[in-house]
Formats: sequence, structure tokens, C-alpha cells
Amino acid sequence: MSVQPLTGRVAVVTGAGRGLGRAHARALAAAGASVVVNNRSPDAAEAVAAEIAASGGAAIAHTGDVADWSVAESLLGAAVAAFGDVHVLVNNAGITRDRMSFKMSEHEWDDVVRVNLKGHFAPSRFVGEHWRERGPAAGRRIVNTVSEGGLFPARGHANYSAAKAGILGLTLELAAELAKYGATANAVATRARTRMTENVEMFVKPVDGPDPYDPSHAAKVVRWLCDDEASDVTGQVLLVVGRRVGVVGPLAVQGRVALAHDWTPDDLSAAKPTLFADTSSGLPGHADLT
Repeated sequence: MSVQPLTGRVAVVTGAGRGLGRAHARALAAAGASVVVNNRSPDAAEAVAAEIAASGGAAIAHTGDVADWSVAESLLGAAVAAFGDVHVLVNNAGITRDRMSFKMSEHEWDDVVRVNLKGHFAPSRFVGEHWRERGPAAGRRIVNTVSEGGLFPARGHANYSAAKAGILGLTLELAAELAKYGATANAVATRARTRMTENVEMFVKPVDGPDPYDPSHAAKVVRWLCDDEASDVTGQVLLVVGRRVGVVGPLAVQGRVALAHDWTPDDLSAAKPTLFADTSSGLPGHADLT
């Protein structure tokens, strides 16, 4: 039997007790990685670790909220203690507290931003420090979880959209900072059936035929990003809908004008056809990958 592409690698997956995180952990283990399964629920984490072990893989469970600084540090420690190193970090932990912005409470804002954004940064911080201390090496990967809600405007989750947009910025920063240590950093957005979406009509599992919203589709992309075949891919955002995979382009200057040194606000009005020539007249919509 051929050697699996991630044999000898150690992968940490946060929020891996269910849904996307579970799919990621199982896919990485099937590719040969030893996996640390993190989740706030010990039962869920242990169940996924047991599934991986029953399939012949190596996994341990780790319990805790990775937005907590000490828990994120202990996650790295558990991986090193069990398997000797960390090569892959998949940041997946996240929650929603949907509400229109003008009705959102301070707690709903703080909770979502903390779990999603800080919950991505804290593990990345300690894994990055670990890599810096060990020196440059090949095969290091960070894969973050963004969302169409952080890429395109929606309604009713300003907290979630802001956190996911922040994760996009964090991904680009990590890609730049960690490149000299042999690491890549990318992000994946997907439409998938999870606890957040399972009650939405469009995500109901089809009785027969292809299932575009199975979390395993995103897990294939995550696994590929952790493979040596993707060692030259970094700072990218991949959008996955079933068999369709797209790359979301970076923010870019789309129009510019050179004004006189004594320009006034009225000059901007006159320059609107040039400044906004390449942009749509309304808000950008969700990517059409269906």
C-alpha cells in the first residue's frame, strides 16, 4: 500500500467534535496524519478521536475553549506531548448569535467575535511560536475557516461577518509572517450542512443524487491544502460548494484619479464615473458556485 501524503504529520483541528471540524479531522487522519481533536464538549471530542482510532488512525481528544489563551497553549502542549510536534493547524471553532445589528446585544457581539476571531488567533499564536523556536521546516500549514458571510454582505449577523472578515485579514498576516518558517496559511469558506445550517431548507440532505452540502467536500480541500502538492499555495481563500471550488480574489484598487493639489469634495463627485467604473452599482452578492 502506498504511503499516505500526510504520514508523519501531526494535525490539530479545533471545533472538531461535529460538522466541518469532524470531517476535517477524519480526512486528515485518513491521509496519514496523527490528529488532535479539540472541542469544547469532551464527549464530542472523544467520540471523533475514537472514530479515527477505530479506522486505524492515531488521535487524541483535547477539551476546551481555544479562545482562552491558556487552553490554546495547552492544545499545543498536548499535541507535542502525544506526537512530538505540530505540522498542521486547522482553525475551525466558531459560533453564531444571529440578530440584526440594531438589535444585537453587547454580549452577542463579544461572544461571537471572541470565539471565532480570537479562537483562530490564539492557537495560531502558540503554534507560530513553536515553529519559530524549532526553526524553518517544510510541511507546515495553517488552514482557517472563513465564510461567505465574511466575504459578501448578508443580513442578521454583523458579529459573525465581522469576525470572519477579521479571520481573512489574520490569514493574510500569518501567510506573510510565517513564510520564512516554512509555513503556508490559507482559508476555506464553504456552504455545508452543520448544526448552524441543518434546519435551513436549502441544506436538507437530498433523498438521492449528489449532496453538495456534505461537509466532506470542504474537508477534501483542507486535506489538499495540507499536502505537499499545495506547498506553493498561501494567502488564498478557497470557496467550496460541492464539486465546485473557487478562489476569492483579494481586495484591490479598482479605480483611481489624480486630483489637483487644491482639490475639493466636489471634485470627487465629478470623478465618480472614473472611480467607480469597474464596480457594481449595488452591494456585492454571494458568489455563484451552484
